Amino acid sequence: MKIIILAGGGGSRLFPLSRKSYPKQFLCLEDDCSLLAHTVKRFLSFVAAKDIIIITNQKYLYHVQNELRECDAEAAHVLLEPVARNTASAIALGVEFFRSQLDGKETEVLLVAAADHVIRPLDKFKHCVESAEQAAKAGRLVTFGIPAKRPETGYGYIEAVDSVDVAMKVTSFKEKPDFATAQKYVADGNYYWNSGMFAFSLKTIKDEFATFMPEVAQQMDKGYKHMLANFNDLPDISIDYAVVEQSKNVCMVELPCYWNDIGSWDAMYDILPKDDNGNAVKGDVLALDCKNSLIMGRDRLIAGIGFDDLLLVETDDVIVVAKKGESQKVKNVVEKLKAMHRKEAVEHTTIFHEWGTSAVIGQGKGYRMKKVRVMPGKSLALQMHYHRTEHWVVLRGTAEVVRGNEHMFIHEEESVFIPQTVKHQLSNPGRIPLELIEIQNGAYISEDDIVRFKE
Repeated sequence: MKIIILAGGGGSRLFPLSRKSYPKQFLCLEDDCSLLAHTVKRFLSFVAAKDIIIITNQKYLYHVQNELRECDAEAAHVLLEPVARNTASAIALGVEFFRSQLDGKETEVLLVAAADHVIRPLDKFKHCVESAEQAAKAGRLVTFGIPAKRPETGYGYIEAVDSVDVAMKVTSFKEKPDFATAQKYVADGNYYWNSGMFAFSLKTIKDEFATFMPEVAQQMDKGYKHMLANFNDLPDISIDYAVVEQSKNVCMVELPCYWNDIGSWDAMYDILPKDDNGNAVKGDVLALDCKNSLIMGRDRLIAGIGFDDLLLVETDDVIVVAKKGESQKVKNVVEKLKAMHRKEAVEHTTIFHEWGTSAVIGQGKGYRMKKVRVMPGKSLALQMHYHRTEHWVVLRGTAEVVRGNEHMFIHEEESVFIPQTVKHQLSNPGRIPLELIEIQNGAYISEDDIVRFKE
């Protein structure tokens, strides 16, 4: 079996933590492990890292590489979409990579999953995957359905009846319903939430593409490299609309596990542990007489007094407050911010680079302070600035510094000054991340005052 993980989404429903520059699949929500890393580890329990294909885009390459390094899965394959083209084209790209670059056999099964879902326990999930693999080997296009235990208007539904061996016959697919219709689905008992996961053999999915998306099948026949070069020409449509909902070869494996696509802050509240008053709390929080609320802080103390059923999320540049049950409207806030050309709509104050991260922690007229983190063995480009000086203060680790003709090592609680127009380079020669404070001073401190040199 091979696994295709879709990790290119830039969703905004968990704003302000999730933004276009740092979407939810990279967030660490329950522990110090991201949703993507949890997904990779889930599949590492029954396939090797080399059997995992992650599809993302160029903007998220460094994020994905960091997460793979954290979960010892650097042998996984990372495919970069030139542009966003929804799940049908992304899956077709992954399938063709498997066929032409990994010499995939037509009988081998591929399983497609999102990078940002919570599924537990693992043993039940593995049992369902084994059932799906069996059905896929028999030539079926397999989807996974979660029993609809409550009316949900944010999910699509699968109507399924009569078990056929290890799977059920799919009668129909339903769009996201209104509340009354969702209540009816739950009462009927044969409706399931659509998880967005699929399993199929290489031959089956190629046949399905040939039937329902012949233009994509023709591109696949020309090989992975051709397909990648012409990815802009592929349709922007989901695999559900393009193939699954039209096919007569679909069956469903019931997934009787806890499943959550973390599609809103209400869903986030659901997965987090609660205190005795029903509060889900993360960060430096003091909650007095508060009940059934989500309170998430990062950089400052949050004191809550006497509120119920509230969602409060704080980052270093945005605070969002909403009633429980209203969090689907967060996306409306993001759209309004985009219309106002507010950078908060898409950018975090922390920026991810090939070598690590940088985060603005303070700025004013003539100065800016950043916290810089350089991963072991990584280096920034040799560079210089015309209009600003820089002062580096090491907090953790050892910095290797080139300053003009000087070569030096700077240790914890030591610092170095970089004058204007002096070539300089920062590297981490150690085995732990290098963390430092960078203080920039000058009349002009914009990011375009960087001249990089080839080494």
